[in-house]
Amino acid sequence: MAASLEEKRHSASDDGGDGLEKGDGARRAGEIAALEAAALPEFDDPNLDKDAALAGLLEDDSPYPEVRSAVANTDDPSIPVSTLRAWTLGFVWAIIIPGLNQFFFFRYPAVTVTSIVAQLLTFPLGRAWARLLPNVSLPLPFLGRVHLNPGPFSIKEHVLITIMAGVGAGSAYATDIVAVQRVYYDQTFNFGYQWMVVMSTQLIGFSIGGIARRFLVQPPSMIWPYNLVTCALFNTLHAQQYAGVGSRGGFSREVFFYLAFAGSFCWYFVPGYLFTALSFFSWVCWIKPDNIVVNQLFGVNYGLAMGMVTFDWAQITYIGSPLATPWWAEANIAVGFVFFFWILTPALYFSNTWYSKYMPISSGGSFDNRGRTYNVSRILTEDKVFDEAKYKAYSPIFLSTTFAISYGLSFASITATITHAFLFFRKQIWTQSRRAMHEQPDIHARLMAVYPQVPEWWYAIIFLTMFVFGVVSIEVWDTKFPVQYFILALVIAFVYVIPIGMIQAITNQQVGLNVITELIIGYALPGRPVAMMMFKTWGYITMAQALTFTSDFKLGHYMKIPPRIMFTSQVVATVIAGTTQLGVQAWMFTNIEGMCNRDQKDGFWCPSTGVFGTASIIWGVIGPARQFSAGQIYYALTFFFLIGFLCPLLAWLCTLKWPNSWLRYLNFPVIFSGTGLIPPANSNNYVPWAIVGFIFQYVIRRRHFAWWTKYNYVLSAALDSGVAVSAVFIFFCLQYPRNGEIGLNTIQTWWGNTVFSNTADGRKTPMIALAPGETFGPPVGSW
Repeated sequence: MAASLEEKRHSASDDGGDGLEKGDGARRAGEIAALEAAALPEFDDPNLDKDAALAGLLEDDSPYPEVRSAVANTDDPSIPVSTLRAWTLGFVWAIIIPGLNQFFFFRYPAVTVTSIVAQLLTFPLGRAWARLLPNVSLPLPFLGRVHLNPGPFSIKEHVLITIMAGVGAGSAYATDIVAVQRVYYDQTFNFGYQWMVVMSTQLIGFSIGGIARRFLVQPPSMIWPYNLVTCALFNTLHAQQYAGVGSRGGFSREVFFYLAFAGSFCWYFVPGYLFTALSFFSWVCWIKPDNIVVNQLFGVNYGLAMGMVTFDWAQITYIGSPLATPWWAEANIAVGFVFFFWILTPALYFSNTWYSKYMPISSGGSFDNRGRTYNVSRILTEDKVFDEAKYKAYSPIFLSTTFAISYGLSFASITATITHAFLFFRKQIWTQSRRAMHEQPDIHARLMAVYPQVPEWWYAIIFLTMFVFGVVSIEVWDTKFPVQYFILALVIAFVYVIPIGMIQAITNQQVGLNVITELIIGYALPGRPVAMMMFKTWGYITMAQALTFTSDFKLGHYMKIPPRIMFTSQVVATVIAGTTQLGVQAWMFTNIEGMCNRDQKDGFWCPSTGVFGTASIIWGVIGPARQFSAGQIYYALTFFFLIGFLCPLLAWLCTLKWPNSWLRYLNFPVIFSGTGLIPPANSNNYVPWAIVGFIFQYVIRRRHFAWWTKYNYVLSAALDSGVAVSAVFIFFCLQYPRNGEIGLNTIQTWWGNTVFSNTADGRKTPMIALAPGETFGPPVGSW
C-alpha cells in the first residue's frame, strides 16, 4: 500500500532520508502542495482514498487503484492500429457476435456472448495471421496499397477488433419493435423499414459523443469499471508491463485465465444441460411442490426465488458481472432489492393489493380479469388503434406485483437521477463544461492529447443522416407517429445522457429512460402502440447508445487508440451488426417452432419481447391515463416520482451533517434502478450476484488486495467467456441438431431437468383460483 500523505510530506521535507538535496525536497513538497490545492478537487469523490490518489499522481499514474491495476500508463504511438488484419477480423466478429446474441436474446436465461469471446479468439488468429501470411502489399480501391501482413499482431489492433465486435454485440433495441409488431399486432413491414429504424436508433446516439466525451471520457474520476476487465485481459494476453500488477507469486495472469476459462466451460455443461435444476435452484419448492405460498416465495418461474442459491454463472451474471461492479454500488442494489422485493412485494401481494392474489407474484406478462394472459387483439380496431368500447367490454389490464413495483422504481429513478446529479455532480459538470482535455491532470488524458480528435462535423453528419432515416421510416410506413414527437424523444435523450452517464461511469449501473418515455408518449398519444414503442426506443436507446459509444471511447482512452479510428470502426461495425441481427431474427421466426410461446421447448419464449409487448399494451394501447391517473388501479405508483426526488436530497443533507459516515455511500439512483431487470430476473439472479460481489469486491479486496489486483478482472473475463462458449457449443451440438431430439428420452426428461417445472410455481398457480366464468377487479364499466 502507498505511504500515507503525512509520510510523503515528511519524506519530501527530509534532506537526509532519501538522498534528496534540500532543493529537491522543497520542490517535492511544492509538488505535493500543488496537487493538494489543484488536483484533489478534481477528484471530489467520497469513495476515493486521497492518499492513494496523491500517490498515483506523484507516480504519474491514475489516482484510482482500480485503474492502476488494469491500465498501462505508457503509450507508443508508432504501434499499428488501422490495418487490413484488424479490419478483416473486426468485420468477421461484427457479424458473428451480434448474430449469436440476437439468437440467444429470445432465450431464458439469455446467455450473452460478450466481446470478451472475440477478444480471446482473436489473439491466436491475429498471431497466426502474422506468422503465416506473406508481407506483401495489395492495391485496394480508395485506400491505395495496403500491407497484407504489417508485422507482429499488436495490442492496439486487438483492441480495435474487440471494439468492433462489442459495439453492436447486444440485441438492437429496435428489433423488439419488429418482434412485437409481428407477435402482438400481426404487422410485418418490409426490410427497408426495419433497417432504417434499427440504423437510426442505433447510430443517432453516437452524435452525442462530441459532447459526452468532455464529461465522461476525459475526467479520470469517470472510471467505467467494466472496461477494466477488458483492459486487464488485453494486458494479460500481450504481456504488457503496467502498474499495480499485484502479487508476484502464483500463476501468471495468462495461465490463471486459461485455467478458469476451462473450468467455467466444463462446469456449465452441468447446470446448462445435464442438471438444469442447479440453475433454477428452487429447492424449497421441490420439498413442497403443491404449497402455493411456498411456491410464490421460492419459485423460480413465477415466484420470488428466495432460495438464494444457484450454481449457474449465467444466472449470477444475468444482471452483469459481480466482479466488475464496485461493492458499494452492489450494496446499494442489494439494499434496494431486499426492501422492495423481499419486504414490500410480499406485503402487497399477500394483502391482495391491486388484486394481486389472482395472479402469480412475479411475471413479465399482463393479465385480464379472469387471470389469463391479456389478449390485446380484443381491444383494437382493424387499424391497430385502441377501441374503448371493446376495452370496456373486455377487461382492464393487471400486472404482477413485481412488475408493478418495477414501474414505481423506474418512476423514482428518473427524478432521483436529476436530483442526485444536481446535488452531487453540479460542480464537476460545471468544471468539465469549461475544461479542455489538455488541462486534465491524468496521465491517460495527456497521452491521448497527441492524437487528432474527431471533428465536430463528423458527429453532425451522423446525426443528420440518422434523423432523415427516422423521419422516412415513420412517415412512409403507417406508424401513426408524428415527427414532432420523434424530435421530443431525442431532446429527452440529450438532456439525460450526462447525469446518467456519470452514474454509470462510476457505478457500472445505467438508469433507463424507457419508462419515463413511455409515460410521456402514453399521455400524449394514447391508443397508438407502434408510436409508443418508437418514441420509447428513440428516447431511451439514443441515450443508451451514446453511453455505449462513450464507454468504448473510454476503453480506447485507456488503451491509447486514436479517436478518429475509434469513431469510424464503431460506426461501421454498428451498421454491420444491426443488419446481421435483423437477418437472424427473420430466420428465427421462420424456422423455430413456437417462437415467443411461454412453453417453447428450447427456452425461446422471448422474455424481453414479452415485457416489451406488455409495455406497449399498458402505455401505447390503453394508455397511462387509464392506469396511473387518480382513481385508477395503479395510481399509488405515481408517488414514486416524489420519493425519487426527495431521497437524494435526504442523502445529501446527511453527508453534510456526517461527511465521513457510511451514509456517503448511499446512491438512490442506483438503489431505484439497480433492480430494473425484475421481471424476468428474480432473487435467483440478484442474491447470488450480491454474495459473490461481497466476497470479491469487499472481503478479498480488503484482505488480499494483491491477489485481487492481479486476478479479479481476469477471473471475471474467464468465467464470462467460458460460459458463453460452452452455451454456444451446447445449443448447436446438443440441442438444435435432429430437431432437439438428442437425449430426449434420457437427459432432457430426467428429474434434474424437470423438477422445477413440476410445481405450483411451474404451473403458474395463483393464490386465489377463479371458478369458470368468474372475474376479479373493479366493477364492470368503472375502468
